[in-house]
Order: sequence, then C-alpha cells, then structure tokens
Amino acid sequence: YENDTLPVVKQKQKSAFPPNYVHSIDSSHMMLTALECKQRGLAFAGVHDSFWTHAGTVPIMNEVLRDKFVELHSELLLETLHASLEEDFPAIRGQLPPPPPRGDLDLNLVKQSPYFFS
Repeated sequence: YENDTLPVVKQKQKSAFPPNYVHSIDSSHMMLTALECKQRGLAFAGVHDSFWTHAGTVPIMNEVLRDKFVELHSELLLETLHASLEEDFPAIRGQLPPPPPRGDLDLNLVKQSPYFFS
C-alpha cells in the first residue's frame, strides 16, 4: 500500500479491535450455519448477519441457526482469545485483564426463542 510508511495510530487500533472481534464471531456463526445447511441439502445465502433459504426450509434453517449459535458460544471464546494474545505477544503477558467470569445463562434457551433470529 502507498501508506505503509504512515505511523500506526494505537488508539484507532484499540478501538477497532472489539467490533472486529465480534464481527469475526458473527462470521464464524454464519460459516457454521452454512456448512450445516450444505450438509442437510438446504439452499443457503448470506450477507453480514442476514441468512436466506427457500421459504419451505426456513423452519429447518431456524433450527440450524440456533444449534450452531449454542455450539459456538458454548466455547470459551474470550478465554481462548486472552490466552492466544498472551502467547502471541509476550511483551503484554500479564498486562491484559482476565476475561470476565462466565455467567449462568443457559444458552439452550435461544432454541425456544421465537425472535432469536428473524
């Protein structure tokens, strides 16, 4: 790029990281959903957080969306990110606050939520 000589603006990097991380989790959910739809023979299309299928297979895709959400968010995402950052960037080891403790929300409740995804 032409701007490779410009300095890195640390504050912009810091403020961009959280939304980019969340977007990566959203895109992981989309990928898991798309792969499962393919496995089940469902048509799938998506852009950002909009997922489409044929009208006749919407109920199946709704089930897949919820299952893949629960599967993804049952992982220790923040704990894994924290460990990865400390391993990849030894200079900051011990300087990052630990991830917040996990709450007691039962993620499986989204499987019964009519407005989880629309």
